[in-house]
Amino acid sequence: MKLRVGSLFSGYGGLDLAVSAVLDAETVWFCEWDDAPSKVLAARFPGVPNFRDVSKVDWANVPPVDILTGGFPCQDVSLAGKRAGLMDGTRSGLWSEFFKAITILKPRLVVIENVRGLLSASADSGVGTTDGFVVENAGDPTIRAIGAVFSDLSTIGYSARWQTVRAADAGAAHNRARVFIVAFPEPGTSSNTD
Repeated sequence: MKLRVGSLFSGYGGLDLAVSAVLDAETVWFCEWDDAPSKVLAARFPGVPNFRDVSKVDWANVPPVDILTGGFPCQDVSLAGKRAGLMDGTRSGLWSEFFKAITILKPRLVVIENVRGLLSASADSGVGTTDGFVVENAGDPTIRAIGAVFSDLSTIGYSARWQTVRAADAGAAHNRARVFIVAFPEPGTSSNTD
């Protein structure tokens, strides 16, 4: 039986295609609100449901998945944006919806993609300092966006690793760096698909 993939902030489904190819898995549902990529997903994956608005999905009532993928909005952490950070009320703050889905679905594997700015943008978090993920800002420590993501994951028993990969590393003629995070339940933490 193939592993089942659920996809958040799906775009055109590129991350899902890569994960499915590498892990011999199949995408069983999407969550993409924008009309243009939703049309592409419908053509590329006929019959696979698209739940559209991530903030309105009742995650307890969707088909369980082994793998959850997604690239939550990057506009507020991107070096090309206003750098508002990973905060409530920002588009990048939709990380909280991704986190809610992980918390309820408890997949065996989570694959997250985002821009390199995730490593340096600030975040709104009640967490203490974490080595490597905190920046001094006018004498006050500010948690970085990636630190907030890792902190959130750890609160529900997930370990995570990250790596920056440039498009040029895959043969493209430009650098366009992306951060990939892979998260999984720590030993002794159960997933919904155990």
